Amino acid sequence: MARVKVLDKEFETSIPEQTILEAVDRVAGKINADLSDKSPLFVCILNGAFMFAADLMKRVSIPCQITFVKVASYEGTGSTGKVKQLIGFNEDIKGRTVVLVEDIVDTGVTIEGLVAQVRSLGAADVRIATMLFKPQSCKKDVCPDYVGLDIPNDFIIGYGLDYDGYARNLRDIYTLIK
Repeated sequence: MARVKVLDKEFETSIPEQTILEAVDRVAGKINADLSDKSPLFVCILNGAFMFAADLMKRVSIPCQITFVKVASYEGTGSTGKVKQLIGFNEDIKGRTVVLVEDIVDTGVTIEGLVAQVRSLGAADVRIATMLFKPQSCKKDVCPDYVGLDIPNDFIIGYGLDYDGYARNLRDIYTLIK
């Protein structure tokens, strides 16, 4: 396994790029089938979901739109438990099918807050598409509709996920070596 050092921590490859892209293909196929008559609005949650959203949108073949919101709930290697919204919604989502595109759902705090916000803005239907899901660490009652891969409760980087802002550009996903 390849190893990388990011700041003061070492990581090893846990999910290679090919496995990631196969998972994106599966998610896109399911979205294309489920939402073929909906013309959904995809909402990419920045910063982490940008790579997943880009790859996903290349594979979504139904009429759709995409927009971006920016939230933060992590510092270093841990969740703060609080969600700060840095860039909010600009589109009118009343009556729309909205697909929240997330890099990872672990505690569920961020996605739960965004689902509530989108519903309060009048969305007709809210779906969650996440590249990665940590079912063992999810503390909220959220169930993603589209999951690329279930993963254990480890700290990971790469493919949009970061450690203090670094390593988002890595094509593979890496796990922290303890």
